[in-house]
Amino acid sequence: MNSPQIKSIVENCATSYLEENGLELVDVEYVKEGSNWFLRIYVDKEGGIDIDDCGRFSEFISVKLDELDPIEDAYFLEVSSPGAERPLRKAQDVAKAVGKHVFVTTYEKIDGAKEFEGRLEEFDGATLVVTVGRRKQAIPYDKVASARLAIVF
Repeated sequence: MNSPQIKSIVENCATSYLEENGLELVDVEYVKEGSNWFLRIYVDKEGGIDIDDCGRFSEFISVKLDELDPIEDAYFLEVSSPGAERPLRKAQDVAKAVGKHVFVTTYEKIDGAKEFEGRLEEFDGATLVVTVGRRKQAIPYDKVASARLAIVF
């Protein structure tokens, strides 16, 4: 079973639990590291998630996955927060990040650069506007390779 299929199964199993508990599924990774497989599930909520939230969700999803048994290989289940530099995987994640400091990479150069870090000023679904230094940079959303929140030091 491939990673997108596993992600879909986790999403389907978790939806009601997440909604009932005010949690959001940020990302699901199924990766092999050395000889071990890892199923990593990143969850968050408004105001941040704590270890108890992660523990309760881990217990819930573990039982659901054991019932379905969709993954043939033995794997380690990890449930955690996406961290302070949370990835912005979906358009709705980007929209929620307006007003925050972000780091964006693009598939191709825009005005001579492929990396942009600054305050996300606006996002209309098609274009991100990031203040980089003293200038505003428009970045077409379809050119974004990755985006994440960034910590300002």
